[in-house]
Amino acid sequence: MLIGVHVSIAGSIDKAVDRAKELDCTTFQIFTRNPRGWKFSPLKQEDIDAFVKKLKAYEFKLTAAHMPYLPNVSSPSDETYEKSLEVLKAELSRCGQLKINYLVTHLGSHLGKGLEIGLKRVIDACNEALSSVDNNVMLLLEITSGTKNSVGYEFEQIGFIIDKIEQKDRVGVCFDTCHAFAAGYDLRNEKAVNETFRLFDKIIGLSKLKAIHLNDSKGKLGSHLDRHEHIGLGFIGEDGFRAILNYKAVGELPLILETPVDSKRDWVGNLKKIRELAGI
Repeated sequence: MLIGVHVSIAGSIDKAVDRAKELDCTTFQIFTRNPRGWKFSPLKQEDIDAFVKKLKAYEFKLTAAHMPYLPNVSSPSDETYEKSLEVLKAELSRCGQLKINYLVTHLGSHLGKGLEIGLKRVIDACNEALSSVDNNVMLLLEITSGTKNSVGYEFEQIGFIIDKIEQKDRVGVCFDTCHAFAAGYDLRNEKAVNETFRLFDKIIGLSKLKAIHLNDSKGKLGSHLDRHEHIGLGFIGEDGFRAILNYKAVGELPLILETPVDSKRDWVGNLKKIRELAGI
């Protein structure tokens, strides 16, 4: 089973691989640079070489990077949209350099201008970025929790976007358990999990499910609250995660934790809980 966490790149980007190995992860996710700003420096060749060398040495087969926080590929503002598009292109390119398989992106906010406008922006951005960056990196659309004006909180919206992507072999879905639950998709027990993934398969197709963000939810079902909780300590609960982890289509996917690190539990504690619930 591929289980990991979102690890820090502090110090140098290759140290993220060491951190993942130290936690006994079999996959991991990173930001390729500081996620809180627009500006960034190109990757240095020595850092790329060190990162790729460690990936091979530690035998990490599937890894992911996440888009920074500021880009909004749904933005109705031409200036913000163009800046976001350039970051998307850059991150796809950086993932290619680092031999990272997946780039996960939030789908952003239409800022009150309407879902139709937001969806068109996402589709245009994905098509432009994928056509501009010729590598093997797959772009993963992450389901959102459905906060005001957000795009991508219903399976139908994600399915609509994928249907309009020209390079369909380079687009997939990252299923965030907290976001999906907050958006209204029940995951609290085996019956609910089976029904949610049945819907996913009907609307999007399980073949497009490429990665899972494992996060419990501080908000109730359908609350649209994007607040992650430790595994089993939120409203999804242990029964829900046991069902998710034992669902057939999930078994071979990268399972990446984005849970808090606080006095209740750290990465080690949440990884231990996941392995316990998965029965491994």
